Amino acid sequence: MDSLDRAIIDVLRRDARASFAEVGTEVGLSASAVKRRVDRLRADGAIRGFSVIVDRTALGWTTEAFVEVYCGDRTSPDVIRECVARHPEVVAAYTITGDADALLHLVAEDMRHLEEALERIRREPEIQRTRSALVLTRLLARDPTV
Repeated sequence: MDSLDRAIIDVLRRDARASFAEVGTEVGLSASAVKRRVDRLRADGAIRGFSVIVDRTALGWTTEAFVEVYCGDRTSPDVIRECVARHPEVVAAYTITGDADALLHLVAEDMRHLEEALERIRREPEIQRTRSALVLTRLLARDPTV
């Protein structure tokens, strides 16, 4: 990947709907050259797809929490992933160091919805307990793919 590929990706990250001509104008290439590079970047896996970023607040999902998950002995990350992937309120999940086995980021409509999601998650057979922290204010949010 060279500096032109990085520039193309940067333009597409700002606006995935930009035409090849628009991208080309910004990076100094023809539309056909941009298309060839984007096709190659997709084939190589550097670009995995294009998506829409939706403001969760526009959907009414304004309540957020981070939840530590504690599992039974020797619970693998794959099993934890399977458990939490069933719940649409879980927008991210991580294995972490420390006492907890995983950290979940949940988004819900309101407190009642969040509580329902937590109860469903706690009923997963591998999850023994959870500990939650509610988000009061989001101070900074960056694209995690940087």
